[in-house]
Amino acid sequence: MSDSTTDALSAVAVDRLSLGEPQWLREQRAHAWDVYERTPMPTTRLEQWRYTDLAKTLDLSALTLSESQPAQDDPTTWPERLRVAMDEDHAASGHIVFIDGRVVHSDLDPSLVAKGVILMSLHEALDQHSHLLREHLTTTVPAEDGKFEALNAALWADGIFLYVPKGTQLDLPVRVTRWLSESGTAYFSRVLIVAESHSRISYVDEVLSDDFSSQTFTSTAVEVVARDGSQVQYVAVQRLGTNAFYQSVQRTLAHRDSKLDTLNVGLGASVSRVDLNAKLIGPGANSDMLGLYFGDASQHFDFNTSQDHLEPNTGSDLLYKGALDGDSRAVFRGIIRVHPGAQKTDAYQTCRTLLLSPGARVDSLPNLEIEADDVKCSHGATVGQLDAEAKFYLMSRGLDRVQAERLVVLGFLGEVMSRLPLGGVVDKVTRAIEEKLAQHG
Repeated sequence: MSDSTTDALSAVAVDRLSLGEPQWLREQRAHAWDVYERTPMPTTRLEQWRYTDLAKTLDLSALTLSESQPAQDDPTTWPERLRVAMDEDHAASGHIVFIDGRVVHSDLDPSLVAKGVILMSLHEALDQHSHLLREHLTTTVPAEDGKFEALNAALWADGIFLYVPKGTQLDLPVRVTRWLSESGTAYFSRVLIVAESHSRISYVDEVLSDDFSSQTFTSTAVEVVARDGSQVQYVAVQRLGTNAFYQSVQRTLAHRDSKLDTLNVGLGASVSRVDLNAKLIGPGANSDMLGLYFGDASQHFDFNTSQDHLEPNTGSDLLYKGALDGDSRAVFRGIIRVHPGAQKTDAYQTCRTLLLSPGARVDSLPNLEIEADDVKCSHGATVGQLDAEAKFYLMSRGLDRVQAERLVVLGFLGEVMSRLPLGGVVDKVTRAIEEKLAQHG
């Protein structure tokens, strides 16, 4: 992949997207594009990209931006798989529907609106809550963070803004469903979640598509801020079709005594890259970082995680588990950083992968950087095959081989989902894994 982009991904596109936007945002986009042009494209010479060769997996020069008109806010006109995915979701505090990079529907429980909760597209928020966006947008994921971060900040077409005022608690999740359909297209979007002190929210974001006839690229930048004493759960479920390149950068800020948990589920796309950084910036902050992936055929998953402990008495626990079939491949690269003065840090990092075929492969690279002397930190990675004894036991109880393998794999992966058992998510992910297992020879 070269550094060049087409006219569709250019300064002209930035100017077009900026039309009608506030001056501060126009300047922000122009700055991001300047950073993008000055930043080299990542190569395998960089440690963080050693196992994902962009020269072979992504061709930005072949992509265009979507020029289609936004879909109607009419579920009867939406693709069937999108409607099925939404029907599978349990009750929610609110919904967002994204179709081909644009928000086409949003709703929120009226009682929450009355309490000051905001759930809407970024474009709506620019008109109604510009001061909040100016304060937070691109501060957690700035353009300077990297090539893709800059490109996203320059070219995002739409996004989601969720704001929860102080002391407000959402008993049901906010559910976002995204559908992509245009082959050869690059989609850019952002998510900004701000939970004020002692609030509580759960947010579930699912993206899906059919298979694409040519490479299609989707980039999402996620910024999550959990103020003092708040509780936030962020879930991303990726179920894209073949020829999709999924790229997501996620940054979370956990303030004093907050609890900020994340779950990334990777099931689809030909290539998937997730960069997740959790910053624990207040004493007593805690973060569980969960991941689950299942690959088959020639799928490629790359998870790049970091846990930054900047203050004393903070905790983080990362658990990523996956199963790989066919010639699929996964890369897990994780680092725990304990900064100077961050005493009493309690941090863990574990990646476990199950290989279901001789052609599957995983590279796990856990790391520690500790600059404090009173901490509890550990990291580890394991790679194994199906437990023959467990499979034999189940078959001795009357199950055939396929049923036995299904139960062993689901049991192995189930530990992750049990840690964040949101209604609807577990059932949906389990069904998707079962569909893949049905193809396992």
